[in-house]
Amino acid sequence: MSIVLMSDPRVAAIPVAENGEPLADVRAGGDLLLDDSRSDPAYSFAHLRSGVLDRLREAQLLLPDGLRLLIVEGFRPPALQQRYFEEYAAELRAAHGDWPAEELRAQASRYVSPPEIAPHSAGAAVDLTLVDADGAELDMGTRVNASPEESRGRCYTLADGLSPGARLHRATLSRALTAAGLVNYPTEWWHWSFGDRYWALMTGKPEALYGPAAQHSDLS
Repeated sequence: MSIVLMSDPRVAAIPVAENGEPLADVRAGGDLLLDDSRSDPAYSFAHLRSGVLDRLREAQLLLPDGLRLLIVEGFRPPALQQRYFEEYAAELRAAHGDWPAEELRAQASRYVSPPEIAPHSAGAAVDLTLVDADGAELDMGTRVNASPEESRGRCYTLADGLSPGARLHRATLSRALTAAGLVNYPTEWWHWSFGDRYWALMTGKPEALYGPAAQHSDLS
């Protein structure tokens, strides 16, 4: 089965029925762990739509004893999303000067979503991993946010060449998050979302719940 990329026109074609749900702080309640290595003055990355947070808390309860979710990045301001996309597209353009614009956009979207439909900028997507009872990250086969080039494709959720342990850990993460209603972006084992256009397409919903989240928060 082929992977539907973020650049697929079917994703952009999903209408958004914005429900106005606010961005909420991952740190509230103290039950979810946050990796603050992406810290910014506004702690934008530590926020998600409240409905997404509810589902992450549900997923955490479904994990085996001793395991917890570690949230790496949630909301990403649109300007930052634009920068990430342009920087990665420029890397690919330098390496593949013969690619037409459409191919370049598709290949870039394996790793960074086109800004106009980005789930992170809707506060609908989260990058995360698993940690043990001591807070140590489990072996997932690659680091979070490893590019296809860096990881030689092992960033793909169902990639070949993973160790048995990494494959088991990915399956454990997937079971819990899927049961809680989130969907995975298959080129990034760590990227999960709820309520965005990609989620709507993958689950057969007629519309997305969340559009760009900046207007619903004082975060910038």
